[in-house]
Amino acid sequence: MSYAIIGFGEVGQTLARAFARSGINVSVATTRDPESFASETAAIGPEVTAKTLADAIKADVIFLAVRFQSHPDVAKALPSWEGKIIVDVTNAYGVPEQELGGQPSAKVVAQAFAGGRLVKGFNHLVAAVLDQDPAVHGGRRVVFLASDDAAAAEEIAKLAGNLGFAPIKLGGLSEGGLLVQAHGNSWGRLIFKDLVEFD
Repeated sequence: MSYAIIGFGEVGQTLARAFARSGINVSVATTRDPESFASETAAIGPEVTAKTLADAIKADVIFLAVRFQSHPDVAKALPSWEGKIIVDVTNAYGVPEQELGGQPSAKVVAQAFAGGRLVKGFNHLVAAVLDQDPAVHGGRRVVFLASDDAAAAEEIAKLAGNLGFAPIKLGGLSEGGLLVQAHGNSWGRLIFKDLVEFD
């Protein structure tokens, strides 16, 4: 499996550090020339490589770490996302419910990435918490995952485990997705809940 992170703001950099910590290779892209942030990726570790958007989206698993409002622009980079797993790390802060058509924001993202297998995840913690070592007091920090594709959710759960987190699957996007959704001025019940699982 190959991995890419689209977006290199606070959340994108946090995810890149999680990959580097675990020794898992990941490419990073933005709409900018990769040369412009190559030194920042190199500083994180040899596992992290700056690439063009066109090259990064060749990966099997793509973490969408851009502003919610920017997801349609990323979606236009491929005519079909068939076979790819999209991990939606976005939060629709300040986006009115009517703009989402009464749907969970993850469903809106899923529709934009035609053919893709969408998993909502890694979005419920603020970057500063997500950036900490997921090993906490002998347990592992929880990340919630929601998807309408059970196999895709299982694949990302495995990856989350390899990154040191404890994945908890919440079911489909219309149910579990609402628990970890932030939109407008409202928050799902699990947003910002920093939980630790002990074996």
